[in-house]
Amino acid sequence: MTDSRKNYEALLMSMENAGEALGFAPADIAPVIHPQREIKVTLPLELDSGEVRILKGWRVQHSDIRGPFKGGIRYHISVDLDEVRSLATLMTLKCALLDLPFGGAKGAIQVDARKLSEKELERLTRAYIGSIYPVIGPDRDIPAPDVGTDARVMSWIMDEYSRLAGSFSPGITTGKPLILGGSQGRNEATGTGVVIVTQAYIDYRGWNREELRIAIQGSGNAGFVAAQRLAADGLKVVALSDSSGAIYAPDGLDVAKVGELREVARINDRTIGRMSDLELEGVTHLSNEELLTVDCDILIPAALENQITARNAEAIKAKVIVEAANGPTTDKADEILDRRGIAVIPDILANAGGVTVSYFEWLQNISREAWELETIEAKLQKQMETAFSDVIAMAETHEYSLRKAAKMVALSRLAEARRLRH
Repeated sequence: MTDSRKNYEALLMSMENAGEALGFAPADIAPVIHPQREIKVTLPLELDSGEVRILKGWRVQHSDIRGPFKGGIRYHISVDLDEVRSLATLMTLKCALLDLPFGGAKGAIQVDARKLSEKELERLTRAYIGSIYPVIGPDRDIPAPDVGTDARVMSWIMDEYSRLAGSFSPGITTGKPLILGGSQGRNEATGTGVVIVTQAYIDYRGWNREELRIAIQGSGNAGFVAAQRLAADGLKVVALSDSSGAIYAPDGLDVAKVGELREVARINDRTIGRMSDLELEGVTHLSNEELLTVDCDILIPAALENQITARNAEAIKAKVIVEAANGPTTDKADEILDRRGIAVIPDILANAGGVTVSYFEWLQNISREAWELETIEAKLQKQMETAFSDVIAMAETHEYSLRKAAKMVALSRLAEARRLRH
């Protein structure tokens, strides 16, 4: 059995358990946890050399009980159907938890996008949209960026869909460039959401911010935005990493200086793991795995899935883990962390800022409006804080973990929506 199959089955089981805890019969919960539609497509891609390569792609539409399907498109060589199913399911939960009028979906093509030219990537994207065109649309299924895709790819998607539909349709996708109907704050939204729930948890626990130490694994949009904003808010970021490695400073990193060096790194290919002691005084170089067990109060995994496992969960020193990445903690690790009293703010809450601002982008597109950044950030803060409060209330009422409580809040809304519609 593949890891993605195991992960998908574990996700279904956790949802069944959450439904049972809510008092739902299996017949009531089954229709809201299994995908409504799965589409497999075969895509002939003509390379610049003239060679034709046959690629596999999918679009899994998990649920439209609460609104149109919503979810990213992933280009990755190791992606498979079970991974897409899991991600679509998690998106449904995330939208329900944030009380957004969307259901979950996910798309993917099994390809290494880094090895394609820009023209090859564009041909592939347009072919994919042509193959799923009958089942997507601004009121049916709205794609977004994910691993291996970006605003440029979203521009091609919007253009191809608009061409096929015969009219300009900016609402077909989110994560677009601003000039084509994208939203202010979208690129930073996931990291901003991570900061909002981290600060909400700090306030909930009554911790002194000046005494807290934060370690962040990953320096993409989520991780580095979170590092910058938390540091600007006076919190001490003691560890930070990217794919090349990690740096650690027990008295706190100069995050602004790291940011400046990252800009230079884009020119000379020197990354966080290769920053010298001369550039950043007092730093220790660590591996990404070693970062997870440094002495800190808050750990934010913002890189890849399955980083916190049964192998390292016993060594984690943080008081709380904020899951900026999707699925960074395995089920076995979750059990260990729960036994040790380490709280985990789950991914479906912690990294939901991205889909929330995607919702705002969609609203702006369909109403032909453009909101100011201050408006978007205020709305995001309110949405995230409300969801956080809902999860805390569920956890305290039933004495469940935050992960189980988050799934229970989401499933209760999905089941109620289905009951009212059927």
